[in-house]
Amino acid sequence: MRTEDVLAAIDTGLWRWNNASGTVTFDAEAARLMGLPAEEVQLTESAARARFHPVDWNEIQGIVQLAVTEGTVAEARLRVMSEDGRQVLRTVRSRSKPFGAGTGYQLIGTIQEVAETAPGTAARTPVTGDWRRSREAFLLDAGRALAEARSTAEVLRVAASLSMPGFSPDGLAVFGVAGDRLTTIGHHGHKPGDEDPFRDMPLETDYPAAEVVRTGRAIYLPTPEEYRTRFPATWPLAEGFGRRSWAFVPLVVAGRTMGAWMAGFAHPVAFTPDERSVLTTVARMLAQALARAGVEESERELSEGLQRSMMPTLGPDIPGMKVAARYVPTGGGLQVGGDWYDMIPLPSGRFALVIGDVQGHDVRAAGLMGQLRIALRAYASEGHRPDGVLSRASRFLHGITDTYAPDDHSSPRFATCLYLEVDPADGTVELARAGHPEPAVRMPDGTVLVRTTAGGLPLGIDADTDYPTTRLALEPGETLMVCTDGLIETGGHDLDSGWSRIRTILESHTELDLERLADDLVQAVHGPPSHHTTGPLSDRREDDIAVLLLSREAARTDKPSAVRSTAMTVAQAEPERIAGTRRQLRELLHDWADEDQVDSAVLMVSEMVTNVLVHTDGDALLTARATGPVGSRTLHVEVTDVSDELPHKRRPGEMASSGRGLLLMEMLAHKWGVDPRGQGKSIWFELYEDAPPASYEDF
Repeated sequence: MRTEDVLAAIDTGLWRWNNASGTVTFDAEAARLMGLPAEEVQLTESAARARFHPVDWNEIQGIVQLAVTEGTVAEARLRVMSEDGRQVLRTVRSRSKPFGAGTGYQLIGTIQEVAETAPGTAARTPVTGDWRRSREAFLLDAGRALAEARSTAEVLRVAASLSMPGFSPDGLAVFGVAGDRLTTIGHHGHKPGDEDPFRDMPLETDYPAAEVVRTGRAIYLPTPEEYRTRFPATWPLAEGFGRRSWAFVPLVVAGRTMGAWMAGFAHPVAFTPDERSVLTTVARMLAQALARAGVEESERELSEGLQRSMMPTLGPDIPGMKVAARYVPTGGGLQVGGDWYDMIPLPSGRFALVIGDVQGHDVRAAGLMGQLRIALRAYASEGHRPDGVLSRASRFLHGITDTYAPDDHSSPRFATCLYLEVDPADGTVELARAGHPEPAVRMPDGTVLVRTTAGGLPLGIDADTDYPTTRLALEPGETLMVCTDGLIETGGHDLDSGWSRIRTILESHTELDLERLADDLVQAVHGPPSHHTTGPLSDRREDDIAVLLLSREAARTDKPSAVRSTAMTVAQAEPERIAGTRRQLRELLHDWADEDQVDSAVLMVSEMVTNVLVHTDGDALLTARATGPVGSRTLHVEVTDVSDELPHKRRPGEMASSGRGLLLMEMLAHKWGVDPRGQGKSIWFELYEDAPPASYEDF
């Protein structure tokens, strides 16, 4: 009698699932149980899947994979659905044995109808009932928690907190492989020191975890007797923990066994196919989480090492000055980009401060930054002036980035840079700027001025670019701040709104602690307050941040200076910088008592500088000083040029477009004059804060 006939006599069908061809064959009895005509039939996988409840089909796929891996029997309960998929026809039990391995296995088994379990009689019936739903919810939560873990320690904490449905372990251990040794990565449910015998063990040891790593197959030990029989050499190590069952499951990533996971139970566990399926699924997720955490930790370690090598310390203390700096990566990739800062001792006894930003936030930007930083140090150490240092650096960067193909997405690259040469003896600062944000100065009374400076193109764009030098003096008690655009524009800010945010931090800082100020500046951009001060742009753009602070110390006996001053040059070729003079003056007079006087001063300065550019062949030098206590200050503004021709007061006609400069000063200034110099002349005016403003309504 055929096997099929014997099975049919006991209402049992036979089926074959050929994974290689993607077909499922049912004999006559199996076809009847599936709700098909009682004759042998071959269906595609999709057609066979349509006969089962979709949840059950997904379950059996996982159970089959487990049986293929372990070489065991796959057993499951399945609900057979009607043709329209709306009604459960019957529940069947399938027992099958896989033959073959990998992706080309065949599954041969039996199907037999079983009675549906009565509610409440077996909460842990395999693959059905409440236990199934608890298992699915558990695996969903476990997968989400492990996916969110970002370090090995976090992965181990999540693994320790997993509460498996119906059979939670009371002890866990994760083993790794180092060469030919088994190592302990982490553990839970053990006292300190319990892991010592397992910490460094040869892979040849007769220990379950070592065998799992060697063979790639799970080991389930439902009783202490089975543990003692199979692993007598290492049973004494496990006996003292008082557990009743153990599961050792391989941790496999991309086909490679990277370690083993041990789950120990204080109560007996039979390790049914469903329980083994849960353990195998958790082990697979745990392995993926550990591998991902290992990669991230390696990248983080590489990033931190790269940062340490590329971000030098600021060097020795400078007499009479303090320096502080911060670098904050954008938070992506290797945590390093193209921003940098540096402090360079110079042969002249001065020192140089450099801050820059190479285009990009990737490894190539970091590499170019390292090369450019070294080049700048070399040029500075040769004794070149700021303009010469930047000119040579631009040619250097242009040379090393101009060799890439035009279609290469990584080239060409440029860099912005600000180079300052500082004399600590008198606070003189000479600087050259290559497309970089301008410096800001905080005065002792909290006034902050963005120092308008001449500049050239970013480094690397044009090999023959010139970089004019700007000279300024850092007074005792003043703090100079230079930064990359990340400090200004991160958080959706543009240049104007970003400077306003930074100005608020600088003005509100009343302490003399430069390190605290550096922290506050970074906190304003990356800390919780940044989420309440978003800029006008729709996105919250992120960028690397580098900030450098230089403060000239005031003598302890000195009182805070009551003098505010600013100076800037407007060249003949840069008439657009007249707007900068107006902005500088408004910033200098930000707390002036009378806004009308501020408007008058801005109007007169604009007229004076414009006259120099229109009527002479030289540049205009503007200096402005506010002296005296608040409320009774004197503003002295002076514009100097090299022309010996003195201005003349005229009476312009109604339609005249010029000739009103001196008339304005006569009507708006409290005091004004024109002073000849050895070469050139100086036009000046004064305004008094406690005097009534002049009126020009009838002018």
